[in-house]
Amino acid sequence: MARNTDGIRPDVIPGYEIDDFDRKLLTVLVDDATISYAELGQRVGLSAPAVHERVKRLRRSGAIRRTAVSIDPCAVGKPLLAFVHVDTVGWCKSQALLAIERFPEVEEIHSVTGDTCLILKLRAQNTQALEGLLAQLYATPGVSATRSYVALSTQLERSVQPGVTQSWPLREKLDRAGLEPPSAAAPG
Repeated sequence: MARNTDGIRPDVIPGYEIDDFDRKLLTVLVDDATISYAELGQRVGLSAPAVHERVKRLRRSGAIRRTAVSIDPCAVGKPLLAFVHVDTVGWCKSQALLAIERFPEVEEIHSVTGDTCLILKLRAQNTQALEGLLAQLYATPGVSATRSYVALSTQLERSVQPGVTQSWPLREKLDRAGLEPPSAAAPG
């Protein structure tokens, strides 16, 4: 893992509050971080210099952690998506166990509550590659069991959303999906 998030508060911007313009900027940038400041300004109703200053401030404050490329997994030979629940004996955040981050197939590691200790998000070439990685997991000190879930298809996969809810009211979402609101639905 690149960064320990145990001590990070939800409000990561000390002394700076994200406003609606910042949320609009972030919404556009999450979709396309290569957009010009001029185009970004047109979309959110600010001048290019104002947008530039806001984006710089969001970077300095930590709200924008980094800019990354989203790669098509099939293009790099990793079409298999799996989630693995890892049960451990003892503390699940031991150095030996967290060293599984060295495997390029491991995209995410989450320490969780519930009936498992860790949840891993993995991408692999095929089931044989997944089996090999699971064998290496079992060889890791402290791992007592795993449960693997292979994704058959993905309906939604996206980055963290900044939370501009005004632009997507529930009624509009339901209309787009061809659904009725729960109160208007006929009893079944």
